[in-house]
Amino acid sequence: MSNTNSTPQSQGSQKPQNSQNSRKAHNSTEETQNSTESKADARRPALMEVLRQARGQLAELTGLVPETVTSFEQTEDGWSLEVEVLELERVPDTMSLMAGYQVDLDPEGQVTGYRRVRRYERGRSDARRPGGR
Repeated sequence: MSNTNSTPQSQGSQKPQNSQNSRKAHNSTEETQNSTESKADARRPALMEVLRQARGQLAELTGLVPETVTSFEQTEDGWSLEVEVLELERVPDTMSLMAGYQVDLDPEGQVTGYRRVRRYERGRSDARRPGGR
């Protein structure tokens, strides 16, 4: 003899509980996934924040004020960007010396290295490429 009650009424009362339990488990899984994603997002700064941090760090390291970010890309090791700075102000302004710096950042946006890659007068354009117009 069985001690379980298998009337339709008792079976029907078990279904909502199972349904509620599966909903709770599903919601808990979603919350865990959302929490994990939000923690990852919290560690990864937004694109504009990376740019702001890089400009600020470069200014602090070099003592030069960044004017323009001319290239920006994500790399395997973090980020790489080129920043133009005013190195020597002259009159007229078109004779001022500008420089392009390559700045390497880790995934969190902290500068890991930088170097000057070119120096030029503000009023000069880049040299023509062979075969270019």
